[in-house]
Amino acid sequence: MTATRPLDASMSLLTEVMRHPLDPGYAEASARKAAPGYRRPPRARRVIVLVTAVGLGAATAVAVVSLRAPEPAVLAARTLLEKQITDRTAQAAALRASNQALNDEVAGLQAQALAAQDPALIARLKSGDVAAGVTAVTGPGLRVSLADAPADASGNVAADSMVQDADLQSVVNSLWASGAEAIAVNGQRLTSLTAIRSAGSAILVDLVPLSGPYTVDAIGDPDRMQTRFARTPAASQLAYLRSTWGISTDVAVKTSLRLPGAGAISLRYASPLDPTATSVPSAAATTASHVGVASSDTEVVTLSSTGATRTTGGDAP
Repeated sequence: MTATRPLDASMSLLTEVMRHPLDPGYAEASARKAAPGYRRPPRARRVIVLVTAVGLGAATAVAVVSLRAPEPAVLAARTLLEKQITDRTAQAAALRASNQALNDEVAGLQAQALAAQDPALIARLKSGDVAAGVTAVTGPGLRVSLADAPADASGNVAADSMVQDADLQSVVNSLWASGAEAIAVNGQRLTSLTAIRSAGSAILVDLVPLSGPYTVDAIGDPDRMQTRFARTPAASQLAYLRSTWGISTDVAVKTSLRLPGAGAISLRYASPLDPTATSVPSAAATTASHVGVASSDTEVVTLSSTGATRTTGGDAP
């Protein structure tokens, strides 16, 4: 006959804990203390044990603090690295300014050389500079601002509550689609070759790191751009970022904006002019694409709200 298995066989451990809650070692120590003739350890021994425990705790605390504290060499290396970053950033800014000055000088010499020979060619070149983003422009337009959500109590901002490169890409693409003639992000002029991407937590525009808040300036007809922009996906995305992630967004009309030029653009390819052509297309033909035309003695072009152009600092060509 097969023995019947106890119903609580699978709960033997729990049953043992319930029946014998005290560990055998503790039970033995408790019985020894309760036995007649038991003598407590001397006071000196207890004091030694207490002092030893306190000393071990203090030594452990000191060791932890020493391990967490940065070494002087590490601090010195970090300070040196921060100084190098600051110096190199200043050097890069100075080189960009020098490059822009040289570009302006080249453009001026080019205008002087061609002024007497072919003014129409100068107008055509200036028109191409504006379309390529090389020339600084001024005019009315829209300003779209984005800023990260406020930090929490610990001073941190969640990644989803920070402005990301995809947000700026959406805004820029929608502004182009709304009729913008020129766009800049935090003063960085956008061209047909501009890339907006992220590197870690930083946003790069043409490999230039930008920090928030982010300002996207777009020159064009403000009323038409504002109406069209409100119908683009970017408008809905800005509302979503504001309501869901606490990102601050704003779209404002500006009566006057000035966008810097992007500097010289490397020539990728070229083709010879039609040898059968008898003349260069007129300036009116080159402005059909609603870009500005600069005069022969200035690099700043003013774009009016209607898409027409007028020059500042010189006579119209």
